[in-house]
Amino acid sequence: MIKSNKIKMKKLSPLLFLLAFICMLPCIAKAQDSKIVKKGTVIHTQLYGHSLEGNLSNDTADRSICVYLPPSYKQSSKKRYPVVYFLHGFTDNDTKWYGLEKHWIDLPAILDSLNSNGHQEMIFVTADAKTRFGGSMYSNSATTGNWEDYISTELVNYVDSHYRTFAKPSARGIAGHSMGGYGALRIALKHPEVFSSLYLLSPASLAPFKTVAGPADLAKMETVKTVSDFEKADFALKYAFASAAAWSPNPNNPPFFIDLPVKSGKPVPEIMAKWSANAPLVYIDQYISALAKMQAIGFDAGDKDAAIALTVKSLDSTLTSYNIQHSSAIYEGTHIDHIGQRIKDVMVPFFEKNLKY
Repeated sequence: MIKSNKIKMKKLSPLLFLLAFICMLPCIAKAQDSKIVKKGTVIHTQLYGHSLEGNLSNDTADRSICVYLPPSYKQSSKKRYPVVYFLHGFTDNDTKWYGLEKHWIDLPAILDSLNSNGHQEMIFVTADAKTRFGGSMYSNSATTGNWEDYISTELVNYVDSHYRTFAKPSARGIAGHSMGGYGALRIALKHPEVFSSLYLLSPASLAPFKTVAGPADLAKMETVKTVSDFEKADFALKYAFASAAAWSPNPNNPPFFIDLPVKSGKPVPEIMAKWSANAPLVYIDQYISALAKMQAIGFDAGDKDAAIALTVKSLDSTLTSYNIQHSSAIYEGTHIDHIGQRIKDVMVPFFEKNLKY
């Protein structure tokens, strides 16, 4: 009899195992679902910029833009979303940042990861602001076009009319990396009626040029006489020419239609003054009322990015002196090595917390 029971138990063991496995299926499925990355959609399109027409550089006014729509966008025809306008850096463009070209960053992948873990979904928008000089500085200029107007007016109006956004300043943020950080601050200061929250990642060009350039840098500029010379120039020299195109344009000085801040090896005071007038640390005192209206302000830089880290500390001190609420951080890193992590851990949660709709 005992032997018979043992035989029955042996026969039942596979059945019991199967039943136990079936009972566990919902748990297994749930665990697998938690690992599934919910993917958003990247829309790559064109937006003609009336503000960019007739620029002396002959750059096209028909600009590439990328729009990231969060995973739930297609699931509901009524749901609306806050928007973050992200400005890329010098020599970058929208398609590099949005995973359409191989690059050191993939913004949609970062956003997908956050959205899959329950973070507030947002629309992200980036326009291609790369010019013949490598970047627009997001400034208004006869040489490169009125980029400040294009971003703050034309791009915002287009996005609000073509996508389900909360079309109000409290639901709009602006951010940027490097040159894009400069542009984000510049535009936010001048257009508090458009954007309510601001985040800067390693923002460039906050201080006057004369504080970060020496005689050798100035002399180097005069070695570039032709377009061919410019194409062979290094990153820093091209950045200087882009700055001149943005801040000291000259319609009577081909082939670049710019005035350089140096002549015969010596600084040109009036051109230096024009450049300094475009440095946020110089003019920010005039826009304190605009900053005070903002819902949130944040910025950071890597400690190995020495010159930029220094200007970020100066910005922190200035805002503190005016009792402007903000967050500031200097972290271990260079100009780009931790940007993806900063976006994921700090910037997106910053907008998630501070955009109101």
